[in-house]
Amino acid sequence: MSRKIITLGEVMMRLTTPGNERFLQADQFNIVYGGAEANVSVSLAQWGLHAAHVTAFPKNDLGNAAARYLRQTGVDISHVSFNEGRMGLYFLENGAMQRSSKIIYDRFDSAFANFDGEAIDWDNIFEDADWFHWTGITPALSEKAAAMTLKALQVASSKGLMISGDINYRRNLWQYGKGPLDVMPELIQYTNVIVAGLVDFENCMDIKADDYEEACLKTRKNFPNIKYITTTERNSISASHNQLQGWLWNGRELLTSKTYDMTHIVDRVGGGDAYMAGLIYGLLFYSDQKALEFAVAASVLKHSISGDANLVSLEEVESLVKGEHVGKLLR
Repeated sequence: MSRKIITLGEVMMRLTTPGNERFLQADQFNIVYGGAEANVSVSLAQWGLHAAHVTAFPKNDLGNAAARYLRQTGVDISHVSFNEGRMGLYFLENGAMQRSSKIIYDRFDSAFANFDGEAIDWDNIFEDADWFHWTGITPALSEKAAAMTLKALQVASSKGLMISGDINYRRNLWQYGKGPLDVMPELIQYTNVIVAGLVDFENCMDIKADDYEEACLKTRKNFPNIKYITTTERNSISASHNQLQGWLWNGRELLTSKTYDMTHIVDRVGGGDAYMAGLIYGLLFYSDQKALEFAVAASVLKHSISGDANLVSLEEVESLVKGEHVGKLLR
């Protein structure tokens, strides 16, 4: 049975140094397009769902190229706007061994940050939709983006959609005169599934706790619409070798997934978005424990793929959950 998922957020041009070159070495960059929320849509589209992304691109060839990328990955771009302005950028230097990866953002004053979304017909966009996903990145970009996110959440909630939010606290993004505690609690009030770690709880909800389950209980008390709270636990042995496990609190108990040992990471950017997409898919179709296992497996596979998006099939994720065909040559 098909489902319709709507995502909202900026899509940036990503410029990556070739191989594991440093910024100081590079004389060229590889280009892909990505953004936290759009990456979720791309994953869900790969798995056969109707995923539509709402964003604003610059009205130029770069905006057209980004839109073309989304369309090629199966994402519905019928709600994309093209406006005056620039494309947000970010630069990535992939680390290796004990050298960490680095990201430099150049997204200030982008076409999306200046987009007020007033012409968006949210009632139409959410017609027949099942799920809406947002992240804390969008309301951090500008006052206009925060107001647009709130409007989308209000309409999605009124229509009974399941709503997920990756709180994704980014301290350096909040530059327009308001802080996360001024904005985020109202947005979280409408949300049913949140991705949050202890830092996110404190900085975006003013919730302090000594352990994760305690934080979940306090959050549920303050935000009664929340049904699920989740996070991933990452052990970074080196830039190339991480261990990953997922946690999912469902209002009754804290579930944990099996732990994966990822020894030769190709690209970890987008791993959290792959997890979120996997959790959305899992909560739509599976039990809570299987949803968590599916989400973590999806994230693990993303670490083997260059670029922002998790270009893997439903069958590949399900095989990893079952432990089948792991690393084998498939003919």
